[in-house]
Amino acid sequence: MKPLLEVLIILDALDKEGSFAAASAKLFKTPSALSYTIHKLESDLNIQLLDRSGHRATFTRTGKMLLEKGREVLHTVRELEKQAIKLHEGWENDLVIGVDDTFPFSLLAPLIERFYENHNVTRLKFINGVLGGSWEALIQGRADIVVGALHDPPPLSDFGFAPLGELEQIFVVAPHHPLASEVEPLNRKIIKRHRAIVVGDGTTPDCPAFQQLLDDQEAITVFDFKTKLELQISGLGCGYLPRYLAQRFIESGALVEKQVTAHMPFDAVWMGWNEQTAGLASRWWRDAVLANSAIAAVYQRGSDE
Repeated sequence: MKPLLEVLIILDALDKEGSFAAASAKLFKTPSALSYTIHKLESDLNIQLLDRSGHRATFTRTGKMLLEKGREVLHTVRELEKQAIKLHEGWENDLVIGVDDTFPFSLLAPLIERFYENHNVTRLKFINGVLGGSWEALIQGRADIVVGALHDPPPLSDFGFAPLGELEQIFVVAPHHPLASEVEPLNRKIIKRHRAIVVGDGTTPDCPAFQQLLDDQEAITVFDFKTKLELQISGLGCGYLPRYLAQRFIESGALVEKQVTAHMPFDAVWMGWNEQTAGLASRWWRDAVLANSAIAAVYQRGSDE
């Protein structure tokens, strides 16, 4: 096999160091060994990489091209070496993280940046989970980790779980919605007279309090909480929203918070992972999410972030 890769390393060192003597010192080889390796490739390919007619060898056009293109190859090879080492150490090649739609995804951005600063061997993929769908993604193998999953985790031994805290969900309407002027606390009979905005497939409402309402209540089902928020601000319906999502709109007057009879405002929020497939990347993300103060603040009682 032609010693192309070795020649690329030599040409790179020769260009950076300026002479065979300096390049040989950097590569821990003799100048004659470097010169022989280059001569061998020139002879095998019938090309000329260096012009040796002057006092110091210089790159020919072919040599310059091989140097420039070769550096791209060397970078790829070195990254491949790093990846092989990382994978051998236990870092996953791919990590799929399921993020529940109630979770503030923007809080993950600093963690993504920090992760890639040191562990870019693992490719991250984020998928959306809505309510109970987060647990389904984990159990069905579509996600390695789920973040922000609502309700208690399933009793399965192959999975690990850790609580993130509690998510406060509050009932809100637009100030021009009929329920805005109703006397509090609102009872279910009054709420059922008005259209609900819900997230999901209609069978898993975004708040347990809506379970009994949706059977015979008019509703618009949407695919995420951002859309739900927009429709409720517009006055097209009523419903529950996470406090951290609704609070600034309450403060601005775009939404009105209403108390509801027998409403349990706090839902348990969890992080879960597959113990059987978990590697170092999974462990890094678990530790980073659980130690993040901004995430913890969202799930503390009394938080309005």
